[in-house]
Amino acid sequence: MAKKFRLGVDVGGTHTDLVLLDVADGSIAVEKVATTPANPALGIMRGIGNFAQRGVDLAEIEFFSHGTTITTNALLEMRGAKVGLLINRGFRAIQETQGQARDDNVFDYFYQKPAPIAPQSLTREIGGRIDYVGGELEPLDEAAVRKAAAEFKAAGVVSIAVCYLFAFMNSDHERRSGALIREVFPQAHVSLSSEVLSRIREWPRLSATLLNAYLAPVLVTYIADLEKRLNAAGVVTQQRFLMQSNGGVMPFAAAVTGHKTVHSLLSGPAAGARASAYLPHEGTRGLVTLDMGGTSCDIAFIEGGAPLEVTEGTVARRQLDVPALDLTTISAGGGSIVWIDRAGFLSVGPQSAGADPGPVCYGRGGDNPTVTDADIVCGFLNPEYFLGGTQKLDADAARAALEARIARPMGMSVAEVAAGIRRIVDMRMADEVRVFAARRGVDLSEFALLPFGGAGAVHAAAVAEELGMRRIIVPARPGAFSALGLLCTDVLHDYIRSELSPLGRLDPAHAEAIFRDLETKAASELAAEGLDPSTAVFERDLDMRYAGQGYELRVPLATPPTHLRERGRERQGPTLDRNALTAVRARFDAVHERIHGHAATEKAVEVVSYRLRVRVSVPKFSPRELPASAPSPPPATAIKATRRVFHDARKPTDTAIYDRDQLAVGVAFAGPAVVEQFDATTVVPPGWHAFVDRYGNLILERAN
Repeated sequence: MAKKFRLGVDVGGTHTDLVLLDVADGSIAVEKVATTPANPALGIMRGIGNFAQRGVDLAEIEFFSHGTTITTNALLEMRGAKVGLLINRGFRAIQETQGQARDDNVFDYFYQKPAPIAPQSLTREIGGRIDYVGGELEPLDEAAVRKAAAEFKAAGVVSIAVCYLFAFMNSDHERRSGALIREVFPQAHVSLSSEVLSRIREWPRLSATLLNAYLAPVLVTYIADLEKRLNAAGVVTQQRFLMQSNGGVMPFAAAVTGHKTVHSLLSGPAAGARASAYLPHEGTRGLVTLDMGGTSCDIAFIEGGAPLEVTEGTVARRQLDVPALDLTTISAGGGSIVWIDRAGFLSVGPQSAGADPGPVCYGRGGDNPTVTDADIVCGFLNPEYFLGGTQKLDADAARAALEARIARPMGMSVAEVAAGIRRIVDMRMADEVRVFAARRGVDLSEFALLPFGGAGAVHAAAVAEELGMRRIIVPARPGAFSALGLLCTDVLHDYIRSELSPLGRLDPAHAEAIFRDLETKAASELAAEGLDPSTAVFERDLDMRYAGQGYELRVPLATPPTHLRERGRERQGPTLDRNALTAVRARFDAVHERIHGHAATEKAVEVVSYRLRVRVSVPKFSPRELPASAPSPPPATAIKATRRVFHDARKPTDTAIYDRDQLAVGVAFAGPAVVEQFDATTVVPPGWHAFVDRYGNLILERAN
């Protein structure tokens, strides 16, 4: 029987990681190639070509899953499409007033809002009005829509956003506007707020719709190009998926329909968090992830076997209220550039050398020293074994750049500068974890640190010491861990519909009808994407608040998730009843008390929105438990060499260098040590010891 493979591809700022799973025996193969920022598809195809050279028949790849920063980077660099906006007459200022937020600092008197995605010159007011219960107060001015579409076409607009008042209650005007636009301007990408984010509050809905319109052409063009290259290379499977911010994947077909683009904005970091939740671990309440790559560091919390989630957030200072894993990102990566500020202090980032030209030691023309250059000067990285020896690093060039750019101007030694750089970036990551934990009520002493990415395990112990954490779990393939996460998730789609109602007066049959409408829409979209709706599992939530509050909380319904085939047998009567609504009220009070420290059980509660999550299970990578073994010292074959390493700036320490591939289950050793492997390096400082657990994870624990 021919082998079948499943491929996960994660595109980072510096490297593109590929993990190939052999379905027959559960083994994985890893490729790591330089990212090609101008067109990330080129780096992907280079990695796939490497697998082909290793004897893999690309036609046997049955599943392709992709995590990408293509939309995130387009937003950060403002490389999106030219957008026109249709809005109700008299409401063109919504994009200017927004929510009156100041990036969490109300005292910033010099605050400037990000540039509008659709300028006033490309905003058109359209007659017609829907009221708050979905009734038509004024018919749509179809002539105005046609005129606006023609003007946008003449102005070179590529994408059009449509956002009318109360479209979440009645989308007729938006859908008709979309049809009229396609008649006049069929080449335009059209984003309707009722499809992108059908929820209450004008600015969040408008912001999401504008972001979708701005980025949809970028994603559609990229996916089309990637599909052509995959087909040409012989990767013919139609099971092609894109990672979403919510930790699930969606088919390429869903990505190119146009209204789900905003769900890909946290595609890259979400894959790592999903893999973290899938990783077996013992003896801890949860995990703090530290995904440190070449450009940035992503942090998340895993508790109860799942990443924490949010339904509101910002990306690149733009409001985006879609379900997403609760992640925070800081500019602390191996490529973060080191510089001296105007006050004469040593600074790291936020600028990054990225993949091209990269750190000085890469030898690609970069002349700005980076964190990676400091790591190699300290002795943590082996210049002869980077990426398993496929890429040589120039340690002398790194040392010379630090000497000329930093050490000499500051009157310090190169070793002191390198140690200071590491100290700055380690403190920055620790501070971000500390603040992130405080906001979410996480006790770090009960959590283990899970580092991955190319640089995560190099810096993990220093971060853990700063945070008072005593346990670190380094997965078997830390450098390709996010790519592995793409093989550990299901297809997920999220739907929302807002309709404000007092819970005490809510008719269970009416609530059931709303959920069933969402389920019908979901089933239709799944079928259009080539998925079997009968295999889908539906999970229902309500957004609830105490009457008068300006925010709401997401609360799961008591009814268990069900399959569509089961739902079909229940059409004769409502699933929800008064008891279910009473139970969800009690659950809301408990959630409110857990998050905010109090509950007002005597207050009336309102339902604001109905949420539906649709899950279609796909085969996943399954971590294998290895045979247990008694603790033993590393075999002689595991010790590659001894190297002088600056664990502090005062003097180097003779440090054992281990080959991770030679460390079997049960092997234990004490620091100082450096563990090298193809895709990453792990530093075990003095005062720490390490052992390999039964899942192949390298566990680091503080000795005191």
